[in-house]
Amino acid sequence: MPIKKCIAALGVGLIVCSAALSFRSLSAAQHEKGEEAGVSKAVAHLLATSGSSVKGKVTFTKDGSTIHVHAEISGLTPGEHGFHVHEYGVWSEDGMASGGHFNPTGAPHAGPDAKKRHVGDMGNIAANANGNATLDMDDSHLSFHGANSIIGRGVVVHEKADDLKSAPAGNAGARLAVGVVGIAKP
Repeated sequence: MPIKKCIAALGVGLIVCSAALSFRSLSAAQHEKGEEAGVSKAVAHLLATSGSSVKGKVTFTKDGSTIHVHAEISGLTPGEHGFHVHEYGVWSEDGMASGGHFNPTGAPHAGPDAKKRHVGDMGNIAANANGNATLDMDDSHLSFHGANSIIGRGVVVHEKADDLKSAPAGNAGARLAVGVVGIAKP
């Protein structure tokens, strides 16, 4: 390859790398500024995956050192269903685009009361005989800023109950609905 082409390729490579680092820095800064900017509430609207009729709304509200989680979900079969924050805020027909459980610390899978657990491990949500479920819980692992920020992540409701121990995701089965966590007006 002639020297001019090598220099041009190197220049383009440097521009691409600089742009990628700038985007990464901007994203990190937005997560770090979550608390500074006064983010106190976030919401995820759950959309059914293919073949499912599950839908709902999950609200996250900062309350001192915890995040209060309030969920109202319908279209479920009666019983318990795994309920988690996943890596990516992306809906897809099978829900798999949301990735695995959000786990920035590399902790083992566990229940919501465990000291060491995936940040996204919120346990199960129980549906009544009509297929409706409501959940209220306070969680000290979730955050709106820093490494544990759930902003832009996915909330997933699963087909089966999370057994709260099996790696990597508690044997909770298919993904029935996915929502993206976004900043909400307080």
